[in-house]
Amino acid sequence: MSRFNHYNRITTRGYIYRTVSIIVAAVTLVFFMPRGRQMNLDFKKGNPWKYGNVIARENFPILKADEVLQAEQDSLRQLYRPIFELNTEKGTLQAEAFLKYFDKELHATTPTTYRAYIASRLRHVYQTGILASDDYNRLRTENISGIMVSVQNMGNTMALGDVFTPRSAYEYLVTSTDSTRFQRSILQRCNLSRFVEPNLTYDDTRSQSQFENIEKQLVRYSGQVQAGQKIIGQGEIVTDEKFNILRSMQAHMEEHKQSASERFSQMGGQLLYVLILLTCLVVFFNQFRSDYLQRFRTCMLISLLTLVFPLITYAVVKNSFLSVYLIPYCLTPIFLRVFLDSRTAFITHVVSILLSAICVSPANEFIVVQLVAGMVAIYGLRQLSERSELFRAVLLVTAASLLCHLCFELIRMSVVSTEAENYDYGTYIYIAMNGFLLLVSYLLLIPFERLFKFTSAVTLIELSNTNNEVLRRLSEEAPGTFQHSMQVANLAAEVANSLGAKSQLVRTGALYHDIGKLEAPVFYTENQNGKNPHDNLSYVKSAQIIISHVKNGLQLADKYQLPDVIRQFIATHHGTSKARYFYVKYKNENPLLEIDEKFFTYPGPNPTTIEQAILMMADSVEAASRSLPEYTEESIGALVNKIVDAQVSEGYFAHCPITFQDIATAKQVLIRKLMTIYHTRISYPELKN
Repeated sequence: MSRFNHYNRITTRGYIYRTVSIIVAAVTLVFFMPRGRQMNLDFKKGNPWKYGNVIARENFPILKADEVLQAEQDSLRQLYRPIFELNTEKGTLQAEAFLKYFDKELHATTPTTYRAYIASRLRHVYQTGILASDDYNRLRTENISGIMVSVQNMGNTMALGDVFTPRSAYEYLVTSTDSTRFQRSILQRCNLSRFVEPNLTYDDTRSQSQFENIEKQLVRYSGQVQAGQKIIGQGEIVTDEKFNILRSMQAHMEEHKQSASERFSQMGGQLLYVLILLTCLVVFFNQFRSDYLQRFRTCMLISLLTLVFPLITYAVVKNSFLSVYLIPYCLTPIFLRVFLDSRTAFITHVVSILLSAICVSPANEFIVVQLVAGMVAIYGLRQLSERSELFRAVLLVTAASLLCHLCFELIRMSVVSTEAENYDYGTYIYIAMNGFLLLVSYLLLIPFERLFKFTSAVTLIELSNTNNEVLRRLSEEAPGTFQHSMQVANLAAEVANSLGAKSQLVRTGALYHDIGKLEAPVFYTENQNGKNPHDNLSYVKSAQIIISHVKNGLQLADKYQLPDVIRQFIATHHGTSKARYFYVKYKNENPLLEIDEKFFTYPGPNPTTIEQAILMMADSVEAASRSLPEYTEESIGALVNKIVDAQVSEGYFAHCPITFQDIATAKQVLIRKLMTIYHTRISYPELKN
């Protein structure tokens, strides 16, 4: 027998289902992948070019450097004069209004000479122009030094300081050059602010047209790159000139949309890339872990963890926010290591990272950092039996990621400079934040366990606590069964450790495998104290009572909400064997009668995992060992070999990934442990009087 043998041939329907699943997953990923002619390359002035040779595919203009372009733009904008329309009629109206006001309200208290003087000053203010305060402040903020004043389509350029605002116009009116004739105090009493209001109106259409004409004079390009021209080669330093050319190429590619053939080619390459990776993943499971493909929830967990992080990566890259190093990719190996096995965790993590890397730049650095982090997560996290293990694993993952990124930084910087300001501190911060997000994975374990029906080592350890209600009931109401379960748990865990199986899982399963005996504990010999209730029952009835502890155990498991993996131990620890004592008794006393064996047969099923097979062996051997007349190496060895060989010959392990070598090792461990349990004790002498 082979540990990872195929127990069910893959049907045509199975092949079709897996093929369709791969295609659907691939199409989904490609649909969300970022596309276009964006370069998505990371380069800085003064650093070496870390990609391959760059050859121009088509002609494109070279943009001027930002600082040069900004200087030219500022120079041209000095020529810009926003246009304001001057309302000359408003000055005439306001002067007439003042004259009427003076004749009616001020003539009795104000000298007549002020009347003509103020009217003349008002006309001058309005002929010059009054600019609204908001417009004046906006022009000052935009560093515009002058405006164009338009009167009947005739323009006159004026400095911004030469036009009035409501405040400066009022100051002009109440301040006289001949203070002896026109006193300020008298001018202030004339309530002149009521006759001051803006008469310059912004002409948006003409001003915008003038601005655009000036902008058109700006030459944004300093040259042109020809198709086929080499721009930069791997390892070359990104000088100011090359940086400008690369930036120009990037801008040109973003402005010009892909042609239909380019888009089709890009999508085809992406689809083929994804199909290859997903096919490799499915082939791995077909070859080495086909049992996972038989479980729907396991397939769903693997699919979710494989696809979700590439999709998140595509969204981050497409929208250009945050950094891909903030995404906690190591959740995949952590969860799969806890719920499944390390090899599955690593292969799935590799595929997920390669699917994500297709849109990340630089891809080689990203792949190395994430794969190293994934391996460290798998090595540093064995079973997650304690919270401290996750904390330690996260620290190791974060440290490994930081060191890997530092290596790439040192390699790049050693070519040009190792000054501190040249290091990319932002990525280090994102990696550190990533470590914090990984700690949150502990909070996700419980919903993942319930959603996908998995059981973590933490849950198994909590279930192993004998203060749990069902185990406490077992110790109080069926103490013999409780002691038997404890012995079986120790035996099974020792065998599991020797075979590399999940010892904590089989230990916890052993503690609960006989809880069904709580319904009628007195009918089981380990709980009896002299009187045997089976003496008054038929063999068939007694067999039915004994067999019912499997069904009763499953009902109690539902009542106490035990995980499915524990329920499987309850169902399979007897498999489809018989209640042999009553079966043999009945057959010996009724040799001529036709016997219906279903009355003496456990409902099963037989074990399907190596842990379930270990429990079946340990349970049968421990129970039978109590009836040995003497405990010697020969008698214990004969008992263990007889029971286990019978289980093998009757086919109870036919659908179980356990080898003959595993079985031989299990028998040796069981014999050794039973010899330790039933070792001969010396008799202590009595003190003579």
